[in-house]
Amino acid sequence: MTKSRIAAVDVGNDSIKAIFGELEYELNIPNIVARDTEDRPVIGIEELDNKEPLDGIHIKVHSPALKENNLIYRVGNLAAKSNNATELDPGSSKSEEDQTLIMLFATLALDAVKGDFPRTKNVIDANYTLGTGLPLREVKEGKDAGYRSKLIGSVHQVEFLVTPKYQGLKVNIKFNEVKVYPEGFAAFINLVMDNHLKIINKDLIDKRILIQDIGGLSTDIAVIKNRNVDDDKAQGFNLGVSESLEAIREEIRTKHGVELDSRRDVVEIITRKNDRNHIMVKGSRTSVHDITDRILLDLAKKQYRLLRNVWSKNSQTEICYFVGGGSHVLKDYLKTLNNNLDGYNIEFFEDDKESIWMMANAYYKLIMDFVRKTEKQKAAPVKN
Repeated sequence: MTKSRIAAVDVGNDSIKAIFGELEYELNIPNIVARDTEDRPVIGIEELDNKEPLDGIHIKVHSPALKENNLIYRVGNLAAKSNNATELDPGSSKSEEDQTLIMLFATLALDAVKGDFPRTKNVIDANYTLGTGLPLREVKEGKDAGYRSKLIGSVHQVEFLVTPKYQGLKVNIKFNEVKVYPEGFAAFINLVMDNHLKIINKDLIDKRILIQDIGGLSTDIAVIKNRNVDDDKAQGFNLGVSESLEAIREEIRTKHGVELDSRRDVVEIITRKNDRNHIMVKGSRTSVHDITDRILLDLAKKQYRLLRNVWSKNSQTEICYFVGGGSHVLKDYLKTLNNNLDGYNIEFFEDDKESIWMMANAYYKLIMDFVRKTEKQKAAPVKN
């Protein structure tokens, strides 16, 4: 039997964060796809294999889980340069979008070509034990079961077309097991436990906590008490940062005539350490502070309103943790609002990577724990 490889994958609206094996490999790919043709033009094709695979992901995807099957895509950085690039739209359900699956399969295939799965000529047979998650709203609607069933029991194939180093390789992906976790619960696990699910934050373990996870398309507020997510009190909202990032991108295009490739470019402009909120216009360094501040402050006020409403219904809450890529973008605005008002006990992760990778790390901890328990059960002597 083929050995199954651990994969913990957070299909975030901004990007995919994935951790593989025994923490030995991780991937971060912008969540952007673009329909394409089989023979995309490449300048200097003889130098293709000297380029980075992640900058030239060009694939054909076959899967019974897809609504539109056997299509060809540019993915990630390569897709961002296309005129027809698509990012997930506000209001869409992560569990029901082909783009979610395309990104998941592409990420697994990029890991599989580096590993030691069985290979026959140019075909690799890969087997994964997957830990992933969905927004709280979708789990409460029962969409996790449908999402899991799309993945289990089928073969999903990724064929690398004009991709550096991997051109011509095909990866057949099968799943030994798929665990789909609610994102709010995963954030709590990551806050209080290490990779072996040993408690590392005793101060938090029995507190009443809110976790506000701001994503691209949605916001989840998990209510934690007695070490569990209170499913009745936890809430999911169709409010993320994507629409605001799109509005900033559009206003920069209208006002300054500068076309940014994707929302990710906007995120980089508003979060980078140097020259924050500045762009180059015809070679001149130009501030876009007026645009970003107005739009992001408006979104921060809406997010703060969500916090206030949920906290008022859970008045014995002791602290709220803001997590996710959206919190990283809105951190300064939310802190300012909180300081100017009565102020709640709120906390952010000052380490940007920790906040952005929190879900992937949590899925890794949870899926590793599942594997350890399963192996322990198999190894236990059978009683007569």
